[in-house]
Amino acid sequence: MRIIAGKFGGRRLKAVPGMKTRPTTDKVKESMFNIIGPYFDGGNVLDLFAGSGGLSIEAVSRGAVQAYLIDRQYQAIKTIKENVAVTKAEDQFQIFKTDARKALAKLAEKQIKFDLVFLDPPYKQQKIVDDLLKMKELGLLNPGATIMCETDQNAGLPQKIDGFEFLKAVTYGITVLTIYHYVGD
Repeated sequence: MRIIAGKFGGRRLKAVPGMKTRPTTDKVKESMFNIIGPYFDGGNVLDLFAGSGGLSIEAVSRGAVQAYLIDRQYQAIKTIKENVAVTKAEDQFQIFKTDARKALAKLAEKQIKFDLVFLDPPYKQQKIVDDLLKMKELGLLNPGATIMCETDQNAGLPQKIDGFEFLKAVTYGITVLTIYHYVGD
């Protein structure tokens, strides 16, 4: 795995050891960023099931200002910290070892709003629609925020979710990327 483009481009990233996380392949990551815009002009990123942290590190490399990386596994948090250290810009990353729902509540308390969200939960624990509605309820999304969901083909994410506009779904092997924009109430 590597950082594909931007100010950290070409630097190598570590994968989380073991079988509990599956890293986004470089091919899928590159396609993902080609879809949502190859570069960003600021903004906050939320990576709710961060794994290795590769997606948010890529987003910051491409111009996002601040990334919030959430994971509940010790091994994932350790890997995220090692990968963030590769950037030598640790101040642009906030790392939390906690459950996704607790993290959302904590971020809402801090009144942080996001412009880009990555949702790549374990395939067996997908509650993406619930997570989107919770973010909306807590006021965590800026108008026009992009939400990138990475699932397997069995997830069947809907095209209609209250407050969100379905942009597109793209399949890469067993991986499906579904993109929404937050439009508000």
